[in-house]
Amino acid sequence: MMRALFAGVSGLRNHQTRMDVIGNNIANVNTVAFKSSRVTFKEAFVQLLQGASRPPGNQGGINPIQIGTGMNVASIDQLFTQGSLESTGQPLDLAIQGDALFVLADGPRQLFTRAGNFQLDANGRLISPSSGNVVQGINADSSGNFSGGTTIGDVQLRLGDKTPAQATSNVTLSGNLDSNAAVGATHTMGITVYDSTGTPHDLQVTFTKTGTGAWSWAASAATATVTPAGTGTATFSPTGSLLSFTFPGGGTDLTLTPSSGGAAFDVVINPGALNGIDGLASFANPSNAVMSGQDGYQAGSLQSISVDGQGIITGYFTNGVSRALAQVALAQFTNPSGLLRTGDNTYSESANSGGPVIGFAGGTISSSITPGALEGSNVDISQEFTNMIIAQRGFQANARVISTSDEMLNELVNLRR
Repeated sequence: MMRALFAGVSGLRNHQTRMDVIGNNIANVNTVAFKSSRVTFKEAFVQLLQGASRPPGNQGGINPIQIGTGMNVASIDQLFTQGSLESTGQPLDLAIQGDALFVLADGPRQLFTRAGNFQLDANGRLISPSSGNVVQGINADSSGNFSGGTTIGDVQLRLGDKTPAQATSNVTLSGNLDSNAAVGATHTMGITVYDSTGTPHDLQVTFTKTGTGAWSWAASAATATVTPAGTGTATFSPTGSLLSFTFPGGGTDLTLTPSSGGAAFDVVINPGALNGIDGLASFANPSNAVMSGQDGYQAGSLQSISVDGQGIITGYFTNGVSRALAQVALAQFTNPSGLLRTGDNTYSESANSGGPVIGFAGGTISSSITPGALEGSNVDISQEFTNMIIAQRGFQANARVISTSDEMLNELVNLRR
């Protein structure tokens, strides 16, 4: 009877543990990226009353006689199944699809999380707002390039960052020059170009018809001197395609020297492919040729950011330029269920989790990142309520074993009366 009491007590104690885990799962049903747990039981110590014997002669053998003494908790497993994704529209909300985790830094210690509700702190570092831990990754250089030797560190973005001005080096022409235009007819087009300080200059190019399929052109700017002086030529085939395009003085570009004393810069006029009509062409239609594009721009300030599926954070500047700023790192573990929970939706490495393999989505890590979304809890509320009923009935049955054993002991005590 004492064995029955002890077995019932072990059942009560361990079913209470299972109820604690179920309660924690249900409490975190709406926690961002929470991973549920489950309890498994195992049989406790077994008392051997009689050993087994071999079959003697023509008789059968005898099985051992054993009595169990209750049960224990075998394991509390973390279930790293994928949670559903919820769109939030916030650019710094990130959700992982796959089994990877975000890498955080708590001083010199590395922590890991699935919760991607990140924000920027006062210093522009990307952090987990619940703990202040800094998201880890690599930062791009001023040109938006990632160096192969860059070490993993704090992801830092500064909304006050600027991108320097870039001098115009290429201007593109496109459109039609009327093949039926009279000799001496002109067509003027213009575009704003920039020097190395971002100062704008209005560049104008004037085409003059000189003969059948032949035009000359000259460039000018009100705030800069254009050299070499003189005119270039453009010729077209009878079918309207561009045959040749030459620069004044026989060179390959123009040089603009700002009147304000700024540095001179060279500009290539690109009329399109020879023998093609992808740039300038000459058909029997009114002239509509334009300077359709140039590659210079003024200095700009960081205005907004976005994140892609590889965790690359791209900055958009006020001058229309965009460039990569940083990339968020991910980590994978051989046994993620072996990670230690450390609170605040974070985990740390344990002796049985294996070491973290740190990389990037779409590269060394097979998982992907969904920006503007958060991963929900993977708690199945219907399954948890079912488990709650099972745990309650198990607890109730073990309590009945204890009360029945108590009644039997009471009868035994009363035998002497």
